[in-house]
Amino acid sequence: MIVNEERKTTVKQRIVIAIIALFLLGSTFALYAGIVLSYSNEEEKAAVDSEKQNRWSELYAEYQAAVDERGKELSKKYFDTFKKYRSNVKAYNKADVNELKTNDLVKGSGDKLTYSYDDDGNVTEYNTKYAAYYIGWLSDETIFDSSYDSNDSPTSLKSPLSGSTSMIQGWLEGIEGMRIGGVREITIPSIMGYGDTEQGTIPANSPLKFIVMLVEKPDPVEVSDELENLTKELYGMSLREQQ
Repeated sequence: MIVNEERKTTVKQRIVIAIIALFLLGSTFALYAGIVLSYSNEEEKAAVDSEKQNRWSELYAEYQAAVDERGKELSKKYFDTFKKYRSNVKAYNKADVNELKTNDLVKGSGDKLTYSYDDDGNVTEYNTKYAAYYIGWLSDETIFDSSYDSNDSPTSLKSPLSGSTSMIQGWLEGIEGMRIGGVREITIPSIMGYGDTEQGTIPANSPLKFIVMLVEKPDPVEVSDELENLTKELYGMSLREQQ
């Protein structure tokens, strides 16, 4: 008859087991500490980001207030001249718009917008040294955007649009040769506008009409170093370059 004997661990085995247990406990603690530290760092980063965002909002509100104030002063200067062109907004047959057309309503007497070209006739540099008040409308007479505070009953002008190379091709080509102080009606085929892409209230494949009045580009509103740096850090862009 075989009798089962109780198996006992040796001292050496007990030491190994204890070492393993301590190692597992230490690993668990290290993992827990790592998670807590990571969470703490994320909370700290979120708090810093939130503080920066709040500071940016405060500085940007001050900057925007200065921009709006300058816009009001410019409106007083140009509103009476530009408001009369609201009556030029009329319906047109979009099927007839197959090419870019321009019509100077006022020639202007300031500097002329000229572009630089390479030997192949491609534009190498657009002139963006201007500001513009404008009205843009569709073939059914719908105004999709304008410089007026109200498209139906304007009483003032919003801040003028700063010259930019990011405008649609029809705008860029349509204003070439204008002089500061000039007013031009531009008719743009859809292919030189937004093409087959719907853009806000502008349906796809829509020709566009604009009346554009060019004015002297105003001096930029001062952007503090702090606001500029925060804008770059938070949004990856420069306010100074946007002016």
